[in-house]
Amino acid sequence: MKDIYILGIESSCDETSASIVKNGSEEIVTIISSQIDIHKDYGGVVPEIASRQHVKNITYVIEECLEKAKMKMEEIDAIAITYGPGLIGSLLIGLEAAKTLSFIYNKPLVPVHHIAGHIYANSLVKPFKFPLLALVVSGGHTEIIEMKKHYSFEKLGGTLDDAIGECYDKVARVIGLEYPGGPKIDKLAQIGKQTYKLPIPLNDNSYNFSFSGLKSAVINLAHNERQKNNEIREADLAASFQNVAISSITKKLRKAIIEKNIKYLIVAGGVAANYGLRNEIDKLTKELNIEYSIPPMIFCTDNAAMIAAAGYYAYLDGRRADLSLNSKSTDILN
Repeated sequence: MKDIYILGIESSCDETSASIVKNGSEEIVTIISSQIDIHKDYGGVVPEIASRQHVKNITYVIEECLEKAKMKMEEIDAIAITYGPGLIGSLLIGLEAAKTLSFIYNKPLVPVHHIAGHIYANSLVKPFKFPLLALVVSGGHTEIIEMKKHYSFEKLGGTLDDAIGECYDKVARVIGLEYPGGPKIDKLAQIGKQTYKLPIPLNDNSYNFSFSGLKSAVINLAHNERQKNNEIREADLAASFQNVAISSITKKLRKAIIEKNIKYLIVAGGVAANYGLRNEIDKLTKELNIEYSIPPMIFCTDNAAMIAAAGYYAYLDGRRADLSLNSKSTDILN
């Protein structure tokens, strides 16, 4: 069987990335240009600034990817592009670059949903075993998805308001931590104790999540402590918050694994890099005696390797787009 090389392009938020992946599982080269140092002064991603940076970076990133891979566009079989969801201005930069390359070199254009990309980051670790559950945890998503075969997604549940990653960043801001705050909360939680009492969000029998109430509880607690001139024990508050947030996720995940009789779990998204979550997932899967996969840290956050990997399976599934393909800030994974 002929090897298939997919060029992936990702620009959904504040990372400009290009990658070449062979047969959906072997990363050849991945280039990522990050904007974290630019946006941290604003406490979060500024969409207009992000899109301008993508304009500056996209050509150089693609050229560097091909150069380091020692490949030419003629050797690429298809171009996989994140079309959504994400920041519309950022998405459009990557999309227009992909469409231009597709037109000039007469290469198939393969549309990839950003969440499908996060899921398929795990295919760079080891082959999928079906049926499986995918836990997607990121700045914009918290979802449990069942897959019975490649490129078939059934959403069992998701967040009704804030995503887990967004909640982490907002709690970090309340504590006074610099953006991006999620990793800093995770680090503090490792040395803190669960001494603050916080509510368990959406403690029901559904597969859905809710984090806005937990976020508000932390904001109110911090406000009340400051009003009383009490010192906020940052590490303890981080530990208390993280314990409740992760417990909410693992409880719903346990229910889905048991009820769906799942033997293989994958974890995807930026929050998959969280040490506390990784530790609890490891405990849960050992207890339930199932296999699981979490990508290396570099493939947890936004990157084009995951888009190229997903693009390979979308390509095999016959998914193609013409030059009328447009970006979508919101879109349902299907």
